[in-house]
Amino acid sequence: MQTNTILQGDCAALLKALPSSSVDFIFADPPYFMQTQGELLRVGGAKFAGVAEAWDKFKDFAHYDSFCGAWLTECRRVLKTNGSICVIGSFQNIYRLGALMQNLGFWVINDIIWVKSNPVPNFNGSRLCNAHESLLWCARDKNASFTFNYKTLKALNGGKQEKSIWEIPLCVGAERLKDKQGHKLHPTQKPEKLLEKLLLMATSPGDLILDPFFGTGTTGAVAKRLGRNFLGIEQDPIYIQAALARIKNTPIKMDAFSRLECEKKPPKVAMKTLVNAGYLQVGQALYSPSGVEQCQVLANGYVQDSSQAVLSIHKMSAKLLNKINHNGWDYFYTHHKGQLTPLNNLRLLYAQEHG
Repeated sequence: MQTNTILQGDCAALLKALPSSSVDFIFADPPYFMQTQGELLRVGGAKFAGVAEAWDKFKDFAHYDSFCGAWLTECRRVLKTNGSICVIGSFQNIYRLGALMQNLGFWVINDIIWVKSNPVPNFNGSRLCNAHESLLWCARDKNASFTFNYKTLKALNGGKQEKSIWEIPLCVGAERLKDKQGHKLHPTQKPEKLLEKLLLMATSPGDLILDPFFGTGTTGAVAKRLGRNFLGIEQDPIYIQAALARIKNTPIKMDAFSRLECEKKPPKVAMKTLVNAGYLQVGQALYSPSGVEQCQVLANGYVQDSSQAVLSIHKMSAKLLNKINHNGWDYFYTHHKGQLTPLNNLRLLYAQEHG
């Protein structure tokens, strides 16, 4: 099966031609069936360009459900048993999608709320400003295993467990693709930050990411940048042309997070080893995650606090947190090259430089 390409045509029909159990992750951003009527006007009277495209038009809910049931059925077939799918929608369609997915056998892992930090206002004040969209992250079935890069998301969240509410701004500025007249090329282009977080959460380097509503290629661009493969399906040739150019100009920029180095078993490096090798100095301060000095490093690799207690970093962090035990590598920070850095980063750096 060819990858890193875009197939043009109807998504359900093209999905039928794909091999079963062939993709690792699916991101689907289907039509929302928004059912908007009349013109939307900004406060100043200017027309607001919402979603008026033909692909968002359906006869009724039964027609919409039939359309979604067809592509969701094929998505479940092509998804590997240990893969997962994330479908995005809004209040107009997400509940119908959720019911369809559960009826087809998908198992909901999480619902994720994408909070838009710069939402489009409700111009006429007739209802609340709709400032979020919902994502359903699902496994193929109830008993299926799936990739979840817990430690990676935790590291990206400042060492705190990631929540299911993500605040990410709408796609604006240079990221927003425009036509020759300067208008939005695609009305619902998703921000790369959203796709980046999803792929870092649920995929591994080299995985195949399927997007059956490829649009202008956000999924493909992010997949390439993070060292994943993609397969897009899109019916609009203008979108395809823009997506191909966008992906071509996207460099591969893999880092420790995209390589999932946080998920690897941490190297066995003693505090005393870091002191002896000069990565830590005797008397060097260790700090809490909030930046408060808590203790100092001793020559034997132990640490001492203001009460003169001499403990390992694990027992010291447990003491400070009033816990029975705690991993000191995950708790303490220290200054390295002028910046407050997680202590664990020095352990990883030592392991990298000493094989």
